[in-house]
Amino acid sequence: MKDNFSSQSDMYAKYRPTYPSAFFSYLNTLVPVKQRAWDCGTGNGQVAFALAETFEKVFATDMSQAQIDHAAQANNINYSVQPAEHTNFEDNQFDLIIVAQAIHWFDFDKFYTEVKRTAKENALICVTGYGRIMISEAIDALITDFYTRVIGKYWDKERRYIDENYETIPFPFEEIEAPAFENKLSWTLEHLIGYLNTWSAVKHFIQQNGYNPIDALHEALMDHWEPGQIREVTFPLLLRIGRNL
Repeated sequence: MKDNFSSQSDMYAKYRPTYPSAFFSYLNTLVPVKQRAWDCGTGNGQVAFALAETFEKVFATDMSQAQIDHAAQANNINYSVQPAEHTNFEDNQFDLIIVAQAIHWFDFDKFYTEVKRTAKENALICVTGYGRIMISEAIDALITDFYTRVIGKYWDKERRYIDENYETIPFPFEEIEAPAFENKLSWTLEHLIGYLNTWSAVKHFIQQNGYNPIDALHEALMDHWEPGQIREVTFPLLLRIGRNL
């Protein structure tokens, strides 16, 4: 698994979008026993923190110590630095295993072997994430041009799985047809710029070229978004859900 997110992990915790409460409410209807959940690739711990409200114990893992250092805390969350494909968890531990915006970085076969080892029979397996941000026609066009033309060649090859809405990842479980969810948030332009600066392709661009390409995009966005103005931004949720039979 690649580690693109240890650097600037504080920005990742501050600017990355959260997940809607309706999504977690839906998950809760699918998991009758809520003893243990595993949030794999936890990043800033936002999913683990939400799960901690309903599960007795949440185990959250990430390969980045820096991410875990900035993760949301709760008494019933146990954080550890472990790769997704090989953990120290015992067999048949979890009622829910969830991966949020991370599975495209994993070795699928090895990770799914670990899932089947550590999940209880009939445990729920959830792979989620979020697609491209949507704001307005004019702003979306600027971001799309930036995404494809300016930094397009700097994306890791695994990014395509997100562009393909996780529909092309292997998923060897009895799949459950899930409803569509959107995450609507209220952001300033400054928050959007902070979020864009967490993109791995932006980091790769800066490393190779010595300057930040978002500076020019920021200037262009200011024609459509006043400083301090709050606008609604929307992220469509990517979602695959299945049972470990």
